[in-house]
Amino acid sequence: MTSKSLPFALSLCSLALLSACSSQISPKQEVREPEAATGFTKKQKQIADNYMIAAANPYAVKAGKLMLDRGGSAIDAAIATQLVLTLVEPQSSGIGGGAFILHFDKSENALTTLDGRETAPAKATSGLFLDENGKAAPWIKAVVGGRSVGVPGILHAFDKAHKEYGKLAWAELFEPAIELAEQGFVVSPRLNMLLSKKFNPGLTRLPEAKAYFYPDDQPLAVGSIRKNPKLARLYKNISEHGISAFYTGQHAENMVDAVQNSKIAPGLLSLSDLENYQSKHRDAICTSYHAYKVCSMAPPSSGGVAVLQILKLLEGKKLSQYQPNDPKALHLFTQASRLAFADRNHYVADPDFVTVPTDALLDDAYLTERAKLISDRDNHKVPVGKPLNGALSYAADNSYELPSTTHVSIVDQAGNAVSMTSSIEMAFGSTVMVDGYLLNNQLTDFALSPKKRGQLRANRVEANKRPRSSMSPVMVFNKDGSLRLVVGSPGGSRIINYVAQTVIGVLDWQLDIQSAINLPKITNRNKVTTLEKGTELEKHKAYFESLGHKVFIRDLNSGLHGIELVGGRLVGGADPRREGIVLGE
Repeated sequence: MTSKSLPFALSLCSLALLSACSSQISPKQEVREPEAATGFTKKQKQIADNYMIAAANPYAVKAGKLMLDRGGSAIDAAIATQLVLTLVEPQSSGIGGGAFILHFDKSENALTTLDGRETAPAKATSGLFLDENGKAAPWIKAVVGGRSVGVPGILHAFDKAHKEYGKLAWAELFEPAIELAEQGFVVSPRLNMLLSKKFNPGLTRLPEAKAYFYPDDQPLAVGSIRKNPKLARLYKNISEHGISAFYTGQHAENMVDAVQNSKIAPGLLSLSDLENYQSKHRDAICTSYHAYKVCSMAPPSSGGVAVLQILKLLEGKKLSQYQPNDPKALHLFTQASRLAFADRNHYVADPDFVTVPTDALLDDAYLTERAKLISDRDNHKVPVGKPLNGALSYAADNSYELPSTTHVSIVDQAGNAVSMTSSIEMAFGSTVMVDGYLLNNQLTDFALSPKKRGQLRANRVEANKRPRSSMSPVMVFNKDGSLRLVVGSPGGSRIINYVAQTVIGVLDWQLDIQSAINLPKITNRNKVTTLEKGTELEKHKAYFESLGHKVFIRDLNSGLHGIELVGGRLVGGADPRREGIVLGE
């Protein structure tokens, strides 16, 4: 298919019949969200021989697959996918936010990572979220408005990745998103549900976002067609002139004006902040796990460190002896998670500003000693470790990490792969809208107050600093170095548990990726143990309580998307808790 072939929107069969366009999309799968009703309809694995993509919305998946159909690379597909997600899944991610990207180059057998995380404005100080009495602002006052907006980084990372790994022309990657923005997309049940519940109250308080999402004071209706001509115009400009059309010029002026003159909590973003932004290559962090090598994103991601810690802490527990989600195994999982979160909350921040002891936190001897704290009883709140055998350098964090993010997994026809997690933080971000898209509120991922009992927090706000993140894109490799698994999830700080549990499902319990994603979820962030509402785990509440756990039952709305390589074929999975799908050839 060429760019002059059937229009992209029409290739979805019919704008008015999106849910019926593919045999892989069922209306029930799209509607039944844990947030709307307990339980969910499990999805079935998809199999392909040449290439595959898994992402959070059918439109976006089809855009990415179109690039793969044209011979594009995994990076090409990732960019096209995210440009569409900005339009159709505005609650979760977009060009107003940031991303962590893992890229595997099969020909070179090389794994690289790109940090497209947002940065604090140059004028930001550690008192950014403190009130006149020096107290941290309540969450609603922190997350809504211009103050919480960091410098968007995802397009800069895309530009760098495309120059290194792209095969298709830059402008071609924008075609599906431009067409959808001009012709309109069908509003999904999930988008309508989040708007109806007013999940982010800022949407109804800031005029541009309110006009777009609540026409006639009503949330966008399921099945209605929403056009976005402003975003289409911006995309055309960026496609023709590159990212300078985003980071400089009229659009940059519009963004700065929207932030600095926000009707709620005006922010500090400046034109120089945009012009000076740089995405960064960072070394991936990896560890052995049984016969595999598991790799993820280095700090400022705390997710990579924590996921790898959980796995190593559990390696000696031989989880393969248990059935999938055996309560005994899950108890061990919660205790390993307690230990990982204890370390995460103290040590992880932007390594360009603080010394993060990443190697020490992943040291075998250190984790072997920490694993001795895992017992048959719940340890309640475990203490932070001392990987360097010295005094603690920092105090525990108090950042907000809210669960609206997205994940894309891709393997292209050459065997190259992308695991990309991107976000604008809270659902609908800061709710500051400019030129058809929403800006992030990622600065609330910093510690809101810089000190605790006189001790500095590593993740405090500082000028040009990147906030800590729990985003945890993962790739797993076989002993011979070949790619085994590509996976990741949204979910705020619970991302860490979602990803670790899924990796265990595939590697220890020998489940296919879809079955591992379907598993009822359990989380513990060194606080309570939470069991997924409406699943079979509910019946084990008494068991966990008998071991001393404080147990909550609630919706655990993961959004896992993964691809595994087994026997020369690609096997893909999409989370039944959201509306994503898998497509391949």
